[in-house]
Amino acid sequence: MQILSTILIVILYLAAMAMVPWMIIRLPSDYFSKEARENCLFKGNSLLVKSILLILKNLIGWILVLSGIAMLFLPGQGVLTVVTGVFLMDFPHKYKMEKWIISQPVVLKVFNKIRKKANKTAFSLG
Repeated sequence: MQILSTILIVILYLAAMAMVPWMIIRLPSDYFSKEARENCLFKGNSLLVKSILLILKNLIGWILVLSGIAMLFLPGQGVLTVVTGVFLMDFPHKYKMEKWIISQPVVLKVFNKIRKKANKTAFSLG
């Protein structure tokens, strides 16, 4: 059982290390500059597909948050993984919280450094 949990931790660690930068790079540079977020998630899909994708997105968000918390005590990008997991989840007033988090100089610097390595425009906070 201990080997299984070790394998799971390694898989989550590697997935977080790959997913976090990928997600930061995919966001548009003006994502945080708007007053309110446009709600066009999974546009054009059926209600069943939208529901399944929404559940998967929130599940991945929770997995990233829990993995990030573990990485605070283990090797890895703990804070960055928690922030990315929160950005994936859906809850009331999330956009205001996202804007506050990204406005912290340390977080913005790390996010923009990742975007710069991928030749993407830095986030504008407008």
